[in-house]
Amino acid sequence: MLKQRILTAVILAPLMLAGLFGLSGTPFALFTGAVVLLAGWEWANLSGVAAPLGRLGYLAVIAVLMLAGWQTGAVAAAWPLWLALGGWLLSFYWVAGYPERGWQWRSSPARLLTGLWVLVPCWAGLVQLRASGAEWLLYVLLLVWLADIGAYFAGRRFGRHKLAPRVSPGKSWEGVYGGMAVTVLLALGYALGLALPLGESLWLVLITLVVTLASVLGDLLESLFKRWRGIKDSGRLLPGHGGILDRIDSLTAAVPLFALLKLWQ
Repeated sequence: MLKQRILTAVILAPLMLAGLFGLSGTPFALFTGAVVLLAGWEWANLSGVAAPLGRLGYLAVIAVLMLAGWQTGAVAAAWPLWLALGGWLLSFYWVAGYPERGWQWRSSPARLLTGLWVLVPCWAGLVQLRASGAEWLLYVLLLVWLADIGAYFAGRRFGRHKLAPRVSPGKSWEGVYGGMAVTVLLALGYALGLALPLGESLWLVLITLVVTLASVLGDLLESLFKRWRGIKDSGRLLPGHGGILDRIDSLTAAVPLFALLKLWQ
């Protein structure tokens, strides 16, 4: 399993970095759109749609929404990001009230609809961040990765108080605090490196803390749906790593929120 994970990472990482930072404009939108469609294939299964034809139909809906957003310019607007914020607030309500509030999202149509506000605004946020300059796209990626690493080690060393035991028993509040500590260091380092004024630096630290918490929520929402569906991984596309959603679940919440708070401040 470890050999598989390493081999997949060695092959995948350069491709992802080349796509994210070597492309811009329409090619970047197409590249990230393809990743979102792969995630949509897995989300359809999380929603209880196992038949290939049904899952392809769901991908068609996502593709039409992205194409419409690109053609009308909505992909560059703030309202898709506000839509994501509203959706993630509802998701927090669901995660905090699991399983009692499950009746609100258990139906396949409800879960499919949830996937639209999870995936499409994430794509819009990626496009907007790339258009604003690669440094902020890199920042949000580093934020999510470092938050995950910090949470892992802090949770293993100090984890005592469970975060959401009925949704994801392995996560702890100490892990969350560890992730936040690491991302604050990232924010301070970025502020110094870019010579940001004091006010902008403090704002970056603040939104970094908020987005770090949002990234945890993205992970928890996918865990909630996987638990209800009775599966361990969202897919098997990435040997040793599970599915695409398993790799980008935190980004789906972090990207649109960071784009909203940083680009539309």
